[in-house]
Amino acid sequence: MRPLLALDWGTSSLRGALIDTNGAVLQERSLARGILSVAPGQFPAVFDECFGDWMTPQSLCLISGMAGSQQGWREAAYCPCPAGFDDIAAQLQWVEAGRIAIVPGLSIDTGGAPDVMRGEETQVFGALQLLGLSDAKLVLPGTHSKWVRVEQRRITDFSSWMTGEFYALLRQHSLLARSLPEGEPAPDADAFDQGVVHALRSQSLLNTAFSMRTLALFKRLPAEALPSYLSGLVIGEELKSQALQPGESVVVMANDSLSARYQQALAHLGVSVQRVGSNATWQGLHAIAQTLSRA
Repeated sequence: MRPLLALDWGTSSLRGALIDTNGAVLQERSLARGILSVAPGQFPAVFDECFGDWMTPQSLCLISGMAGSQQGWREAAYCPCPAGFDDIAAQLQWVEAGRIAIVPGLSIDTGGAPDVMRGEETQVFGALQLLGLSDAKLVLPGTHSKWVRVEQRRITDFSSWMTGEFYALLRQHSLLARSLPEGEPAPDADAFDQGVVHALRSQSLLNTAFSMRTLALFKRLPAEALPSYLSGLVIGEELKSQALQPGESVVVMANDSLSARYQQALAHLGVSVQRVGSNATWQGLHAIAQTLSRA
């Protein structure tokens, strides 16, 4: 194994970690230099500016995230599912041969429309390493949540859910927004539970979303509790589509506050949770580097 510079180059931010040959994180660095802040042709210069001091002649740099998109440093073609460590390593997009490579995202087509992920696959592989799992069901909550199934350390299925985006649209741009406070009040756990339960018992968000207006109209919930109620509605809508069974376990990969919300919502289905943080990206990139060293 060579010393590894691991980068997570997203739309709005650039994170990096210097990792030794045993997988230990020696240093971390985070900058507001996402791909949208980089002018065409300037990715090598931004890379040198931000992380050139960490690169040595012996170093390997692996980059996950949107740096491999059409708007990024260099497009890395999606790797089709099912896919494991070996498949990802075989499809790295080398920016500098043997030294700097971009990790491809994953694609899947189940006969309807294709779905894709870029960056989340690396987090999933890292979670497998951290938790010592070969089989798992995982969720990566966010603007576009990803539900992922892993069998024998290979991603066999995944789907995207626009939960966070629908929350923002309803919260800011719908008629319902007029009932909501302008700021973001403190989370209300009871209101969140009420939203989750209503979603799980009902047919569709197209119906349940209107309940936010009527609860305000009849003063059943105070205005400051409505954002938490809406969060419960959209997360509950997402969960009821996952065919989850009581006694199952799901790996949740998000920041602390969002992970806590999903754990609270999943409890209504009798589903337990294992939580993994942002260091999963570093472990995933290290695992891919190990695969390369064995090739």
